[in-house]
Amino acid sequence: MERGLYIAAAGMVAEMARQDQIANDLANAATPGYKSDRSVQRSFGDLLLQNTKTGQTVGPLGAGPLITKTVTDLTPEGLRDTGQPLDLAVSGEGYFAIKTANGVRYTRDGSFQAAPDRTLVDASGQQVLGTDRQPVKLSADGTVDVKKVGCFALTGVTKQGDSLFSGTAGSAAATGTVVSGGLESSGVDAARTMVDMMASLRAFEAGQKAIQTIDQSLQQAAGQVGNLPG
Repeated sequence: MERGLYIAAAGMVAEMARQDQIANDLANAATPGYKSDRSVQRSFGDLLLQNTKTGQTVGPLGAGPLITKTVTDLTPEGLRDTGQPLDLAVSGEGYFAIKTANGVRYTRDGSFQAAPDRTLVDASGQQVLGTDRQPVKLSADGTVDVKKVGCFALTGVTKQGDSLFSGTAGSAAATGTVVSGGLESSGVDAARTMVDMMASLRAFEAGQKAIQTIDQSLQQAAGQVGNLPG
């Protein structure tokens, strides 16, 4: 089989995975506290070609790229004022703790609200945990004391969906501070991400054209062989 087909197909598969990651970033360009991802790719090992008759080395042949891992940029972003007293943000390093059905998860998305039982919850109705790792209770006037809201330092941070993370909370408090009336901006640079998407689409199209060209060459070769006098 023509090796060029495999190389072009490997490139197209890698670009499809990259486009999924970029599209997810674009969809979260306005999500508070969202952390963008980057796809890391490398090439398969080169093949060393040899002349089948003489055994002489011809040279290396690349075998196409593959996505090896996705890296999340956890750098804290700037804060923007919302004027909403239950909107919280971590200025600096640290994460809010959320009580979910799968255990405690962490987030930088502080767009919280009040539950009927006067606890602080996230947009999915999951309770926000305080410094004592218990649900945060709102004051009688419906506001929240930011000193009671937990801000945890994590190690081994791993993304769990768009806004939640898993990790191990250490005994030491995070260096960041909780502020009210604002939210952390999304970590997506929409302009740069759009440029990345266009580059990925062009790379995908280049793979398509390579396959079409190889296919046409194979058809022509097969036709010429068939027309040779017997």
